[in-house]
Amino acid sequence: MTNPTLAAGAVERHLRARRDTGRGLLMPYVTGGITPGWTDYLKAFAEAGADTIEVGLPFSDPTLDGVTIQQASETALARGASTRRILADLADLAEVRDLGVPLVASTYYNLVLHDGPEAFCAALRRAGVGGLIVPDLPVHEADELTDVAAATGIELVLLASPATPRPRLAEISRRSRGFVYAVSLMGTTGERAALAASAAELTARIRRVTDRPVLLGFGISTPDQAREAGRYADGVVVGAAVMRRVLDGAGPDDLRDFLTTLRRDLGSGSQDQECDAPR
Repeated sequence: MTNPTLAAGAVERHLRARRDTGRGLLMPYVTGGITPGWTDYLKAFAEAGADTIEVGLPFSDPTLDGVTIQQASETALARGASTRRILADLADLAEVRDLGVPLVASTYYNLVLHDGPEAFCAALRRAGVGGLIVPDLPVHEADELTDVAAATGIELVLLASPATPRPRLAEISRRSRGFVYAVSLMGTTGERAALAASAAELTARIRRVTDRPVLLGFGISTPDQAREAGRYADGVVVGAAVMRRVLDGAGPDDLRDFLTTLRRDLGSGSQDQECDAPR
């Protein structure tokens, strides 16, 4: 039987369905190739209640990433990680196709252009990836990749920031697929002591122009911050807080425990309200 999380358009359908139960959406991030058994983190994330998982394809000059994700990328690259090897790891791992949640790759446009958008998106599909985030690709330059991704069955997720003007925000929300990635602040990724004040206003602005799921990222570091973010957005992206733990030696079981705590604070939806832990 075909896994529905691998079908074209599955990312958005999956997130919409879970959101509509009242569930707060959780998308943890892992840098591909960060450890020898890095795909074990994917299984731990799914077991902890992730709704989708972001797999970073490391790049040597990650301009939008803070210190932690930069260190994770450097560590992975030093181990010999590459886009082809990471996607091969996913394609060879039968369990990925049984995770029950879709995978979304993220990387910079240089790596997309290296092999060409057609070949790049086709490789994602072969590896079982359903979505793509390219943070340095502005919407007015995204026509080619948007068309290629759609033809290949890849959902291209676009980003909006607090500085995005209203007409551009409407275009981003209309053209994004899977979900809209709301960047909570003007800056780079990284753990922060508090949720940015701009997060609430940005998500409200996006909600006024689209019903597409909105995930809030950049600086979501603790269960309390996840709970607060869930008041505004449909869910959260948790990257630096995960990768710091990985860099400090945390294994899949450790990350499962951390994400299970976030999952509880986000809320598991009407179907899980009587459970002590998410499914």
